Amino acid sequence: MSGSLLDTRRKLPKMDKVLSWPEIASLRSLTSHVGLKNAVRNVLDQLRSSLAANPATDLTPNSISHLVRNQIRIAETPSLRRVINGSGVVVHTNLGRSPLAHTAEAALRDTAWGYSNLEFDLEQGERGERYSHVENLICELTGAEAALVVNNNAAAVMLALSSLASGQEVIVSRGELVEIGGSFRIPDVMRQSGATLVEVGTTNRTHPRDYIGAISEQTALMLKVHTSNFAVVGFTAEVATDALVRIGREAGVPTMVDAGSGCLIDLARFGINGEATVQHHLQAGADIVTFSGDKLLGGPQAGLIAGRRDLVEKMKRHQLLRALRIDKLTLAALEATLRLYRDEQVALTEIPTLRMLTMPADSISSQARRMLRRLRALLPQQLTLALQDGFSSPGGGTYPLLQLPSRLIEVSAEGVPAKRLEELLRSTTPPVVGRLQKDRFLLDVRTLTS
Repeated sequence: MSGSLLDTRRKLPKMDKVLSWPEIASLRSLTSHVGLKNAVRNVLDQLRSSLAANPATDLTPNSISHLVRNQIRIAETPSLRRVINGSGVVVHTNLGRSPLAHTAEAALRDTAWGYSNLEFDLEQGERGERYSHVENLICELTGAEAALVVNNNAAAVMLALSSLASGQEVIVSRGELVEIGGSFRIPDVMRQSGATLVEVGTTNRTHPRDYIGAISEQTALMLKVHTSNFAVVGFTAEVATDALVRIGREAGVPTMVDAGSGCLIDLARFGINGEATVQHHLQAGADIVTFSGDKLLGGPQAGLIAGRRDLVEKMKRHQLLRALRIDKLTLAALEATLRLYRDEQVALTEIPTLRMLTMPADSISSQARRMLRRLRALLPQQLTLALQDGFSSPGGGTYPLLQLPSRLIEVSAEGVPAKRLEELLRSTTPPVVGRLQKDRFLLDVRTLTS
């Protein structure tokens, strides 16, 4: 280290001295004693590094106390917090997927603030089962004989395969060997479960004869997998659930469907086509259907399993279930969400994901005009706001080719790049997340109204 740099760094005050300054003492009400010391330590470390590039760095008490205040603000701000979603992606995986209905929010508060009958039968006055709080509801809504809930759909698939096919073979179309978020792949999940994958057909075409030819004495399951966030188009063929069920029944092999996003309402009348409901698969004869709770269902993260009682009972007895079980808060939010589905119109109105997906064009336009007026009154006059047409995306591994017509608010400022505007709005409280498109910063009204 050169002498001049060493002399410059020697000007940096010691921590004890900084902590004794009145400017720093005034910050003690903002954090704990340990928090204040950590903030000062972090600031001094940063200044030590910056002095190498800028020996003239301001080391006055006012300047340092300002930096310490910012450090405290950062440290005291919760890491997980509410975000305003202006991206136009309805089920946004990185933004927590589906926002909950108000009734689910109320159920969370009620359950979180005290004790609950999580595993206590109030009628019998003895130990109960946590899954009983939602099992009857799932069966009522889907027509299944029995149901079970774990912490996500990947866990549901893992539990089902481990319980029903460990040490045996499971037949799957090559076109359905998907990779979902975080590089989790169906073949890997199957391998971990102890089941042996038997691939049939090709990437784009699979026929009934492919499944029939693969059945052996070791076959435990026929598995159909939702293709999630991609679509194969053109010269394609797949075996529908009812046809796969017939093949399985003739061979005495049960059929399982990984339905992915968990759609309980047919959205075709809203122009949203291509997603079979859970009820459709069960009515087609599927023995087990697994699906997510936090995608199209619009509830908390969970993996729901519905189907034949004897198969579900096997899963309930499997040791893996305890490692995959959900907690009381998830159960509370899920039960409240499922209850809304008893009235389809209530579900479409009250569940934010369904409401956003099915929002009519005229409602989006009127909402866009109202929002534009409010933003012009709230935001600095240097910002220019303009409405334009655009498209939203369902997201969450659903309807990968679908674009929903929407209205967008373009935010601009003379001399300020769109990327910089995006960074500034992302740093507000609460943060606003939009999207960059052709060097423009856009906010999608469809998801801003959640």
